[in-house]
Amino acid sequence: MFYWLADFSSHVSFLNVFRYITFRTGGAIVTALVFVFLFGGPIIDLLRLKQGKGQPIRSDGPASHLITKKGTPTMGGLMILSGLLVSTILWANPTNPYVWIVLGVTLSFGLIGFYDDYLKVTKQQSDTGFAGRTRLIAEAIIAIVAVTALSRLGNGPIATSLVFPFFKELVFNLGWGFFLVGTFVIVGAGNAVNLTDGLDGLAIVPVMIAAASFGFISYLAGNAVFSEYLQIHYVAGTGELAVLCGAVIGASLGFLWFNAPPASIFMGDTGSLSLGGMLGATAVCSCSRRSR
Repeated sequence: MFYWLADFSSHVSFLNVFRYITFRTGGAIVTALVFVFLFGGPIIDLLRLKQGKGQPIRSDGPASHLITKKGTPTMGGLMILSGLLVSTILWANPTNPYVWIVLGVTLSFGLIGFYDDYLKVTKQQSDTGFAGRTRLIAEAIIAIVAVTALSRLGNGPIATSLVFPFFKELVFNLGWGFFLVGTFVIVGAGNAVNLTDGLDGLAIVPVMIAAASFGFISYLAGNAVFSEYLQIHYVAGTGELAVLCGAVIGASLGFLWFNAPPASIFMGDTGSLSLGGMLGATAVCSCSRRSR
């Protein structure tokens, strides 16, 4: 939404700053961070009230966890999703299709994770969540829809090709294989973060590092000058994903404040699946092709 302020730069020259992705990325980081700081406490109190006993702790884990972690609420991913959603809507270019595709994957994966967390909390058993096969099928369907949308943004055979950084002439047209590879990346990334999630802050720090890396790559790939200089394929529009990645970093930093030992809340599958799906979708977006 703030992006549209640049349209009034002819009247107020300062507003031209909203055209710059780097400025809006910084704004997204701060906005998401402040949002989670302000609303994190009330969200935790509400989840603790609704969940009662909190997330069930695995009996095969360290004995100390049965005492120190018991009663800690889960679904902390709602804090992260709220922060990154508000921040992205405020700072990203609302006409950019890549932003909406990645947001769609993020929120859809978050919904699957939320249902999984809900089942675990209501049944109070760590192994009674969403059936693994059913969950993978649902994730694959979402990923296929996203990859299909990305392929339609491309232009010709290059839209479904695999390229390598610094080797612009090394291009492999995957054809239908692009849909399989793209789906595997998104689903794999979602479950990779889900498997990493465990101890306090264990998953959120790698997510922030990965989001910063993908945001930087997206910015370079979406910049015609930098991509030409670095000999990487130019993907028009993906630079805007840096704003979304910035929102993820800000929201994750805010969440880490509450998740650092001793954790006041766990992110749960709501957070881990959605963040993993976001990273996977961003990676695929940065590799899909559009003409200049």
